[in-house]
Amino acid sequence: MAGSPRNPDSAPKAAADAAPSGSGSGASAPDEGPARGGTISRRRLIGTAGATGVVLGAAGLGAGYAVAGARDSDGSDGAPLTSLGADSVSFEGARQPGIITPAQAHCHLVAFDLAASADRRAAAALLRRWSATARRLMAGAGTDDSTGIALDAGPSSLTVTFGFGHSFFARTGLEGQRPGALDPLPDFSSDHLDPKRSNGDLWVQIGADDALVAFDALRTLQRDAGGTARVRWQMNGFNRSPGATARPMTTRNLMGQVDGTNNPQESDEDFRERLFATGGGTRRPAWMSGGSYAVVRRIRMLLDDWDGLSRPEQERVIGRRKKDGAPLSGGSETTEPKLDAVGKDGKLLIAPDAHARISRPDQNGGAAMLRRPFSFHDGYDADGVPDAGLLFIAWQADPHRGFVPVQRKLDRGDALSKFIRHESSAVFAVPRGARKGEYVGQELLEG
Repeated sequence: MAGSPRNPDSAPKAAADAAPSGSGSGASAPDEGPARGGTISRRRLIGTAGATGVVLGAAGLGAGYAVAGARDSDGSDGAPLTSLGADSVSFEGARQPGIITPAQAHCHLVAFDLAASADRRAAAALLRRWSATARRLMAGAGTDDSTGIALDAGPSSLTVTFGFGHSFFARTGLEGQRPGALDPLPDFSSDHLDPKRSNGDLWVQIGADDALVAFDALRTLQRDAGGTARVRWQMNGFNRSPGATARPMTTRNLMGQVDGTNNPQESDEDFRERLFATGGGTRRPAWMSGGSYAVVRRIRMLLDDWDGLSRPEQERVIGRRKKDGAPLSGGSETTEPKLDAVGKDGKLLIAPDAHARISRPDQNGGAAMLRRPFSFHDGYDADGVPDAGLLFIAWQADPHRGFVPVQRKLDRGDALSKFIRHESSAVFAVPRGARKGEYVGQELLEG
């Protein structure tokens, strides 16, 4: 199991003097949009506290959190509480948004199957509609038939990403354009896959820093599908909210582990080679040049079993300190683990089956992927066991050179495997970004 790019949020200036400094680490992941943050005026803060009868402590109100009904004494709306909603990401570009864009606070993943009557022309019309809608929503312009769900909000760093599943190509008569990288994944021993929540003809990834903005996009795109496609499965996820920490920090997963430390960085010499596909040949069609492949897995965390371990036992399973994500061989979160380091007892500090050891690229022939997941919690079962875990989304130039070799090795001996269960799986080809006047996938559908 792996994590996401580092959270790029930074503490807003207005909160910096009030909030105690926290610990953080490392540089932010590559960003396709502006930095996110917010401000709140002293007058507005004091007025809000007085009006509601709530005393706000020094660290009690972080920027980006508005108190309902707050107004200035003259009855006006006053200064904005935050700039968070105004942040936007461009729909157009060399690559689609939502790949190297910093992970937002809320996400929806949804897969669609084409209707039996839908052909290539209908699919093209659908992608044209979807692209037009995403272009408007990401700019904060809304749509002509808006649901009204997010009328009061800005774009809130909304991203919409589109992909094609293995079955899409047979359904549209485009089998000759199906990339070899979309070949089915092998079976893994940790798989307990539900076919109804796996695969799909089309995939949409939605991310935003406001829950209503994210849901508005989900609902609008689903309505846009009309009779052309129906929802196959849909999942909801979340991350830490921007501004929740005093400085940029790698996020944590629901096991409480710092998650995403070793993600590829855009400054890496082989970043593009690892993440983005090249065209050429029947197994690497030209329409996917500059695109990427997303492996999507719903990974259930067996949290009751995990929480039954002591902290030292949990750290041994991961190979890192829970407090700050540093390797057990010493240093800080970004320190390279010393895999041959031993303790006073002569045993390896990072166990042979520790997740940090087995998942390292240099332990897997250099295989690497950009992990950009979200946590999920879908309630409790009849026994009170949480249905929670990770919506794992990994980006790479070819899943059979990225995800598969790493997962095979984890499958054979990762100490973490007994605490997780892979419950759904899918792979999608995500083409390059749309240029001005284009829709996503136009080169495939009209080429």
